[in-house]
Amino acid sequence: MATEQEVATRHYQEFLDLLPLTVAIAGLGRSEGARNFTTEQMEARAQVLGNAFRLARQTARESVKTK
Repeated sequence: MATEQEVATRHYQEFLDLLPLTVAIAGLGRSEGARNFTTEQMEARAQVLGNAFRLARQTARESVKTK
């Protein structure tokens, strides 16, 4: 049985592996120059990234699923 540390490490590695796909799915641009995002904008972007991560994880799992 995997320890909590091993599970956390596996989840973290999965997150890092899917990060490029997640960002591509989210389609979020960078901030303009020296202008920073507001708190509300950052919260909205975080929600978009969360949704994109779930879709990226689902896509990756379906693509490697054996039939």
